[in-house]
Order: sequence, then structure tokens, then C-alpha cells
Amino acid sequence: MSDHFSGPRALADPAADLIDLFAFPAPENPQRLVVVMDVFGKAGPSAVFSDAVIYRFRFRRASIAATGPNAAFAVDADELAFDFTFDVPSGTDVAYPRQPGHCRMPRGDTVSFDTNDEQGASGPGLRVFAGQRSEPFFLDVRMIEQTVATRQIAFRKVGADTLYGTNVLAIVLELEWAKLLDGGPMFAIVCETLRAGQRPVRIERLGRPEIKNVSMSFKMFDQVNRDLEIRDLYNSEDAFALMPDYLGAYRARLNANLSFWDSLDGKVDWLPDESGNHPLTNLLLADFLVVDVSRPFHETSYFEIEQAMLAGRPHATAGGRWLNEDVMDSIFTLYINGGNGPRISDGIDAPIAWSSKIFPYMAPPNPPKITVS
Repeated sequence: MSDHFSGPRALADPAADLIDLFAFPAPENPQRLVVVMDVFGKAGPSAVFSDAVIYRFRFRRASIAATGPNAAFAVDADELAFDFTFDVPSGTDVAYPRQPGHCRMPRGDTVSFDTNDEQGASGPGLRVFAGQRSEPFFLDVRMIEQTVATRQIAFRKVGADTLYGTNVLAIVLELEWAKLLDGGPMFAIVCETLRAGQRPVRIERLGRPEIKNVSMSFKMFDQVNRDLEIRDLYNSEDAFALMPDYLGAYRARLNANLSFWDSLDGKVDWLPDESGNHPLTNLLLADFLVVDVSRPFHETSYFEIEQAMLAGRPHATAGGRWLNEDVMDSIFTLYINGGNGPRISDGIDAPIAWSSKIFPYMAPPNPPKITVS
């Protein structure tokens, strides 16, 4: 699942478990950039944000450094961060309780709000929302597992959405990028959860979807680190500055798993380089969403900038990732046939509820499931 339960530490602390990151120009106002962080997969009605966690968005200016087989981004060292913190809930409403929250802007200004308030709150150049929303992600986990176990594509024409009817806790930040992000038009974006305190400790970080689960979690193909559960180690890293001590382990795992996916259609679409590196490995290790706000919003733009870079052509969309995109089909098609064959579908084409193109974008939460005894 996109980043759901991506390692032992995430399983132990669901309120700090990053689920998804989305980034896109506001469909009705390209002068505004929208980022969405989802946490707490399969959140129940009484789920709340942790008062011991900092939920952080990080922005850095980015540019295209190279195209073709060695495609790469250049990312500035300077960054701007927006930190969300939450108080302990008060009151007696158990179903979708309201909880005071605070968004600390890079220059120290703070915007306060209540969770689950559809109107959110506004500050200089930004608007925020936090609360329970319908899970926007969709996939068939069981058929992914069967594909890996049998080493054959197991997707069905009509799949079963593993996340159907579930909810998440979401943080939505809409901001005037020219005013608040000091430049542009291309940005590299990640989100993080950190233990609050004098010296915050990173719990998880998230950029691209399905790096830790679909791309890194399977051990059996990795002949270098076959016994290593690599995801907690990877989560502790700074997305913009991977430590060289462990870079070889991450590279070996991605090379092995990406080669497995490429093998599933019986032909090689991604030729390794002379060192055995898969052509996507370096781009995926740059594990952040890249958005170019000078290009138009598009509903299917995930990895479009990167694919254009690999092909040596100009990109046509803003990139990033839109809420309703069938990103699993995009990933499977990219990994398995390099986009040179038919689109590969897991049989799930839509979420239970469509996100909208107006604030707060994400669909309201699904009603609690009724258990019949």
C-alpha cells in the first residue's frame, strides 16, 4: 500500500504512520500549490492526531540537472518547512472529535484551527484543513502478494480494493507559492512525522508512492541484503541527504526489486548499466515529489516530469500527484514494461469516493462499518 504500515515502527504507532503524500497546483487557481499528507491508515471514528508528533511538510527549490539515461534533479540546500501540531482533544463527542491544531509557518507565524472543520482556517497566503477523510488510495494488495509469490502477473480484470470504505487522517495545506516559497517554479516536496521535543526525532518520511512497500519491502530478490528489513532504516533518513553508509543497501534492494517487476512480461525493458544499476534506481532514491507550477494541472501527472527527463523531452504537466490518479496502474506499467506496452491494471480503477477540485479537496469520511453479530 502506498506507504501504509511501511515497517515495524509504523505498525507500532498508527497516528505517526504516514500513508500518502499528494502535491498539485490548485485546479481552479494555479497561483496556489496544494499538498496533502495522510496518516493513520484505517482510522476509526475516534482516531485523532497525536499530541506528541510533529507533522511536517518540507519544500526545496528544484531544477532538472540532467536528462537521458542519467536523468537527475538538482535540489537547493535551503528549505522551508510547515509544521502541524495538535493539542489533546477536549469535549465528549467520541465520533469524529474536534481537536485544536496549529500550523507553524517558516517565519514563525502560527495559524490555529479545529480538526474536522470543513472551512478550515486561513492565514497570510495559506489555507489549512485537518481531519478525517475518505481514503483516496486504492489497490488490490492480495494480488500484489500473489504476483510476488508466483512471479507471474496475478491481477484480475475486476480486483478487490483492500482499502474500500476506510478512512485516514488528512492534513491539507493550500498556499500561494510565489509569496510563501521564495521562488519556483519547480519544487521538491516531502512530508515527515517526528517525535516532538527539544530535539525532534524523525519517525517516518514520505515522498513518492510505493517506494517502501512495492519497491523495497520484498527481500527475496535482493542477494546482498536478503535478511534485512530495510524500511525503518530508510524511514530514518533525510530524504534530501541520504547517508552514504547505507546508500549501497538501498540501491541493491531497488535494483533487485525493480528487475523483478521488469521480468514479469517476459522481456527486459530497463537495461541495467555497467554497474548493474536499474535505470530508475537513482531517480527513485531521489524520494520526493517534484511539482512544476509553471505547467498545467493534470489528473494523471505522476512521474510525467521524470519520464520526460529520461526520454530527453520537455515535460508537459505540473507533475506531482493528484488525489484521484490511479497511481498503482501507472507504477505497474512503468516498472513492468517501461510504458512501452499496454497499461497494466490491478483491476481497481477508482476510490470509494472521488476527491473534488475545491478545498478541502478530499472526500468526507466514510460511515463506520456495521458489524453484524
